[in-house]
Amino acid sequence: MTETAKGTRFTEIGRVAVTVADQDRALDFYVNTLGFEKRADIPFGDGMRWIEVGPAGAPTGIALVLPREGQTAEGTETGLILTSADIDADHATLRSRGVDTDPEVQRWGAPVPPMFGFRDADGNSLMVVQND
Repeated sequence: MTETAKGTRFTEIGRVAVTVADQDRALDFYVNTLGFEKRADIPFGDGMRWIEVGPAGAPTGIALVLPREGQTAEGTETGLILTSADIDADHATLRSRGVDTDPEVQRWGAPVPPMFGFRDADGNSLMVVQND
């Protein structure tokens, strides 16, 4: 077995996909409510769009995709964890904007960072964790 056959040439996690029912509504939520930047909104195929958003300067983005044929866009646990420089301020900001957040920031004590969850416009769950 050669050295190159042992592994892959992956260099990063470029983006993750979140299934949404309405791309315009999701784009509005992620850009205007969360403050993400719109990185791409490209039509392709038969009336489809490739939409990517992400925090300004962050290397990994989120693709807002419609459900595949036979699937639905029911809210799901995305597994996405966002990092916050000020978790209390971000929690308060999201709550003031009407986002469905956990009632308060969870504080479990070291070494677990403070965290809270929230749901996007489609009910997809995301977490926010304090950056130490």
